[in-house]
Amino acid sequence: MEFPDSLGGWLELLESRHTQAIQLGLERVSQVRDALKASSDVVVITVGGTNGKGSTCAMLEAILLAAGYRVGCYTSPHLVRYNERVRINGVEVSDERLVDGFTAVEAARGAVPLTYFEHGTLAAWHCFCREPLDVVILEVGLGGRLDAVNAIDPDCAIVTGVAMDHMDYLGDTREKIGFEKAGIFRAERPAICADPLPPASLVAYAREIRADLRLVTEDFGFSGDRTQWVWWSRSGTRRGGLAYPALRGANQLLNASAVMMALETLRNRIPVSMQAVRQGLMLVELPGRFQVLPGKPSVVLDVAHNPQAAGVLSENLSNMGFFPETWAVVGMLADKDVEGVMRLIQDRVDHWLVTSLPGSRGLAADALAERMRVAGVKGDIGCFDRPAEAFSEAEQRAQEGDRIVVFGSFLTVADVLDAIRASRH
Repeated sequence: MEFPDSLGGWLELLESRHTQAIQLGLERVSQVRDALKASSDVVVITVGGTNGKGSTCAMLEAILLAAGYRVGCYTSPHLVRYNERVRINGVEVSDERLVDGFTAVEAARGAVPLTYFEHGTLAAWHCFCREPLDVVILEVGLGGRLDAVNAIDPDCAIVTGVAMDHMDYLGDTREKIGFEKAGIFRAERPAICADPLPPASLVAYAREIRADLRLVTEDFGFSGDRTQWVWWSRSGTRRGGLAYPALRGANQLLNASAVMMALETLRNRIPVSMQAVRQGLMLVELPGRFQVLPGKPSVVLDVAHNPQAAGVLSENLSNMGFFPETWAVVGMLADKDVEGVMRLIQDRVDHWLVTSLPGSRGLAADALAERMRVAGVKGDIGCFDRPAEAFSEAEQRAQEGDRIVVFGSFLTVADVLDAIRASRH
């Protein structure tokens, strides 16, 4: 069989090959990983959790780069370009490198079937193993225990938090989901949890395997005022005079605290100065996470797509100050808790512009509007075929002093962000 010679060709092939996008389990991935013969002695930090994974990875990456380390970072999903998922030293890898990775995985897998995500995860690992890196940061796709990323043993694992999402795959309680998230922990290695109320199942699993468990508020934590914050650990370490992370949002100190704890546990292998910490936190960027664009009307982009994330978004919006009217552009996947999301954010929105999303999981605009009504959303709800069309309507109708909030699925934010970038070039 001839392999595709372009990234687009590979992505089309992988999308067409599997009707089931998610297929949890490590046996197949581990088998191909071994056949790939890609290994490295880099420090591996794996980041899981329901929300906050992307922000945590971005902070780790920014701080480690500021400290002078050579860093690989694998995250998902992407917003606009697949290359966003695989970065080396803060730069998206080229199409050519990704094609090399996909081709190597294809040659190694033989007759073993891999999903789109599994193939991409192994291709990213192949890219990292061919570079002289010091640290690799891996973001879990879904869950943890059976996610493809967990085929790579971490030296330190972080669970940012546990909330209700992907219940069809992970279970219908926080305890069940917490057990799945805890699967990235390893015996006698740092296992960090930034959830203030960690599920008992997560704590029990960590202790059962004798992981070096560190819990926020017990083993580490933070305090702060309007201008700076302080991080502390139970061992007596205290880091003061820290600038707030450049990533906006009230929850970012939880993520930053977990990052600080991870770096503290790894200080013998990858020591990081406080200057690098401060520089990294000040410079970190992550599109689509409470991203406020310059200009008027104010535009906020956020990939909040479950109730916990919607609650954080609602709190962040309330802290922005006064806006006469708020226009919401929203599109969601059918398997998400639309009603739970809307109940938490509806009081922050005056006008709704909802959009259909493509794919088998995409929710049609009229179906989304119907579920919003069930959740108690009042007022006009306009329906559109594409997120960019809904956003264009919001731009035309909003006054200069108003606010436009684009949230929901990554697909929603990506389409709007793509349209904004195209209009500015």
